[in-house]
Amino acid sequence: MRLLIVLPGALGDVVRGLPLLARLRRGIPSAHVGWVVEAPSAPLLADHPWIDTLHVLARRATLRGFVRSVRELRAARYDLALDLGRGARSAVLTRASGAPRRLGFDRSDAREGSWVVATERVAPQGVQRLKLDQFLAFAEHLGVPPNPVEFGLAPGAVERATADELLRGLPPPIVIASVGSSCPSRRWWPEVTAAVLDGLASERGASTVLTGLPADAEFGDAVAGAMRTRARNLIGRTSLRELMAVLARAHVVFGPDSGALHLAAALAVPVISLWGATSPARSTPWGQEWGVVVGHASCSPCFLRDCPIGRVCMRTVTSEVVRERIESVLAA
Repeated sequence: MRLLIVLPGALGDVVRGLPLLARLRRGIPSAHVGWVVEAPSAPLLADHPWIDTLHVLARRATLRGFVRSVRELRAARYDLALDLGRGARSAVLTRASGAPRRLGFDRSDAREGSWVVATERVAPQGVQRLKLDQFLAFAEHLGVPPNPVEFGLAPGAVERATADELLRGLPPPIVIASVGSSCPSRRWWPEVTAAVLDGLASERGASTVLTGLPADAEFGDAVAGAMRTRARNLIGRTSLRELMAVLARAHVVFGPDSGALHLAAALAVPVISLWGATSPARSTPWGQEWGVVVGHASCSPCFLRDCPIGRVCMRTVTSEVVRERIESVLAA
């Protein structure tokens, strides 16, 4: 069987798709497995031992580039395509692959008419089921036996060496504040992030680190400006795989709902996740339910990209509660 996973999306989704890949690889060991992914998340899957062919898409591909990608997919002659993306773009790619058998989400769980291209659909999942488990429903539909959740991720020697250099001189424990998020509505606040890091540094002797994308630099500068102690600011200074190596060195990672938290959880690093605009019932990092801190507002969770009322829900997440959760990890 030639099997294609269509999950072009964001880092957190790609991480949560890996347990499905593991289950398919172990349940159908003779299958040739391909994966369609957008360029920003592609380094995570490059040379992954469970993937035979990686198809990388530009996030904003030109028509010529898209046609080239479609030809590449068709030439691979897949028998079965799994549309995990549940949106219009992943549906187009699933159909364009030419796979005669196309498995997608039920209409109640899909968006943008994507269910139309599927020849088969998994059972309805609902909004309260973890997205990772929703992806595993594809294996259930195919009758692939269950196995323990695994991600198959590990930084290589080069990335580990880079992480050693970036964290050089920082004594344990290392606490990482992952400050970014793809949606501004999910962000916490610089002053409370600074308060948590200051308290851990001055009273627990923790080494504190800031991570994020270049777009998070202004937020990171605001955190650093509000701190009495000094954090190692790595925002915008790591590639995706270098970030993985840095996260793997942490004793605990905290921050709002983001792909980096899912990556840390996949590496078995303790995660304290902060919630308001999105729902932990759907998106808690795997195995980290104990670390959930939920903010409250009458409109939460709204799932909006931008909050029109100043992120009221995230205002109710206090530095005291977050620091207490982190200290419980360090004490253990």
